[in-house]
Amino acid sequence: MEVGLVLGLLFVALTAWTSGDDDQVTFVSELSSRPAQKLSKYSWYGNVRLQRFHIPEETAIARWLFSVTKGHSFHCGQHNVTIHIRWGAPPVINPTGLVFPNATLWSSCLSLTLPVTSQNSATLNLSDPAPGDWYVAAHLPEDDGRIEQKGFPSCSYFFQPQLSIRRAVDTPVLQQGTFLQQNAAPDRPARLKLYVPEFASRLVVSVVDCSAGKPAAIGNCSLLLRIGSASLQQGPVTVNCSGISCSATLSNPPWDAWLQVVVEVSQINRTVTFSIASNYTVGCRPKSVGLKPDDDLNKRRVNIRQSNSTSSGNSSASTDSTTFGNQSATLLGSACVQSVPVLYEEVDVLSLRFTPVGGPNVSISDTHPTLLTYPLHTQATGGTLNLQLTLNTTNATLGNSSRVVACFSPWAPLLELNHSQPCRTALFGGYGLAVNASLPKAVVRLPFPQSTTWYLTMQLVCNSSNCGNTSVVSVVPEVFISACVEECGPYGDCRLLRSYSYLYAACDCKAGWKGWGCTDASTAQSYSRQLTSTLLLTLSNLSFLPAIVVAVKRFYITEASIYLFTMFFSTFYHACDQPGVAVLCIMEYDTLQYCDFLGSICSIWVTILCMARIIDAAKYTLFMLGALLIAMSMQLDRKGLWNLLGPIFCAILFMIITWVYRGVRRRHCYPPSWQRWVFYLLPGALCALVGVCLYSFAETEDNYYYTHSLWHILVASCVVFLLPPKEKDMLGWSRGWSWSWRPRVCGYTLCQSSKDELYTVT
Repeated sequence: MEVGLVLGLLFVALTAWTSGDDDQVTFVSELSSRPAQKLSKYSWYGNVRLQRFHIPEETAIARWLFSVTKGHSFHCGQHNVTIHIRWGAPPVINPTGLVFPNATLWSSCLSLTLPVTSQNSATLNLSDPAPGDWYVAAHLPEDDGRIEQKGFPSCSYFFQPQLSIRRAVDTPVLQQGTFLQQNAAPDRPARLKLYVPEFASRLVVSVVDCSAGKPAAIGNCSLLLRIGSASLQQGPVTVNCSGISCSATLSNPPWDAWLQVVVEVSQINRTVTFSIASNYTVGCRPKSVGLKPDDDLNKRRVNIRQSNSTSSGNSSASTDSTTFGNQSATLLGSACVQSVPVLYEEVDVLSLRFTPVGGPNVSISDTHPTLLTYPLHTQATGGTLNLQLTLNTTNATLGNSSRVVACFSPWAPLLELNHSQPCRTALFGGYGLAVNASLPKAVVRLPFPQSTTWYLTMQLVCNSSNCGNTSVVSVVPEVFISACVEECGPYGDCRLLRSYSYLYAACDCKAGWKGWGCTDASTAQSYSRQLTSTLLLTLSNLSFLPAIVVAVKRFYITEASIYLFTMFFSTFYHACDQPGVAVLCIMEYDTLQYCDFLGSICSIWVTILCMARIIDAAKYTLFMLGALLIAMSMQLDRKGLWNLLGPIFCAILFMIITWVYRGVRRRHCYPPSWQRWVFYLLPGALCALVGVCLYSFAETEDNYYYTHSLWHILVASCVVFLLPPKEKDMLGWSRGWSWSWRPRVCGYTLCQSSKDELYTVT
């Protein structure tokens, strides 16, 4: 759950001034904070720590405080923490300069670099920020590929952002066509707001009757008029007013939105009085659809029935399409814009689909634009917005001089489309597309789209004065939200991530592929490299076969079965764990991983206990008790380093106690044979030590396939060296049994000797 405003609302009157009507603007302060999060080195978007802040309407100043602290006291050197900030959606970042997928467009965000040695902080002040959700992302430099084992102390850095804002609570409202008298001083700018309704095509804000209070200064007010808010990517519209009056004009302003208006005085020690008014023009409205709420549903039902019908042939389909085109042309003739209703469907998490109610084909005319509306809520901004336009050339053929142009823009549509006009509204940029006979398809993908209403405007454009016989064509617009770009392709997995209650998705690439959609092949592994890695990691487990043979020969059947279990699951776990296409999974990946980790630690546990040479009852009790405790710890924290070191230390401690007890009892070093120490125990301990060091410190993503294979070989080899010889006349498997399986019976029990045998060399 997202952390709320930790300090609550601190209502502090910071400043106030009186307008011409003696109205006062009151400011209050609000402070919000997020808990500190541990930073990670960047390799994909899952390593980024994402935080979301909300800035309310009428905010005058926003101030972020970014604090980074080091978690340990030992020297870690200096690291640069990169901070990204974006309004409306999470920032799309590319720290390593990788290649984006085709037709994928993205806008840059504000990035800060904060060098950190032990503790550091940075601030960011933003005047008149855009209201809504702001996203802050932070990460360490690029990952060097070294695999750090969980549990070892390492350099850790913690990132904590805080936001303090100052907002107005009683901002005057500019009414349509009504002048409002205001005062402005260098330290007290005049702040107002105005509402822009839907379908507004033009907005004019005028400043008149400017006076500085002195006759010599009349006509030279030196005002600065700003309309809109700052979103880091786009700023407000700014006009310098040097005379007695001025105005600012916005074409295609944001629809159904409140805009801030700020008037500042550029000269010192002057209070300026002026009158200000706003005037918007609604120059284009669609044709009214009436008051029946089920019109669109009936149209949708008819369209589904026609699409599911199999009795109609191509001729009837062509007739229906032509009829629909004629109806659309009739509607277009009675309005300056044709608004097509859109069906909004939630398919899955971060999966939405928009479908025109009248069917997939949308009629486009050369006389009026066609408008489709796509509202995107906050929960949809964590995915990828996909737009695909396909020209339907079945019923009409476009000439080389004709094409369908489209503008896909947020907050407001572009209602006038031609050859030269860019796809941009008054305050925000859009994305232009075009389809024609030679290029009938156009695609645009937008990762992390901003939370607002998106508008798609389309119109048929011809080089000549008219388009001749082809005045209406059909276009299939496909707009949908997917979690990732093309589901990350064959070399990536689309991962669903979460920052408190906010969900977003990113591609986790494999086999050396990188990029936003795992399409950058600059470091991709070849198939031969993938096959070599798979063979090394799987076939190296065959080194357990000598250990199994030695254990069976010495009648350690329980130990041999555990070694066989480990060899089997380690082989198929690594066959399933490969990042490329050389993969084989015989069961679920999680099951294979669990059995591999469990078998590996149990193999070490039973080998060391076997070296302790204790009676059967105690040994097998410890076998079972240790296996159950190891299984429990694997379930709690499978990759914890102490899950491996804990059983090793406990078993070694128990073995040392038994060896010391026997040495003290016999008054002789145990084991007594120097050959056993030189040729078996020391080589086995050396193999184990080298293997643990490789496993803990030397593994990287590049050398993993041969360092981990060497770890398999060393662990299996140390088992061969460390397994004790066959027990003779003790409570072991050899007691009372021979290779012919003929028990020697002494009365009702098997023969047993209480004589202690020394640790001999076999």
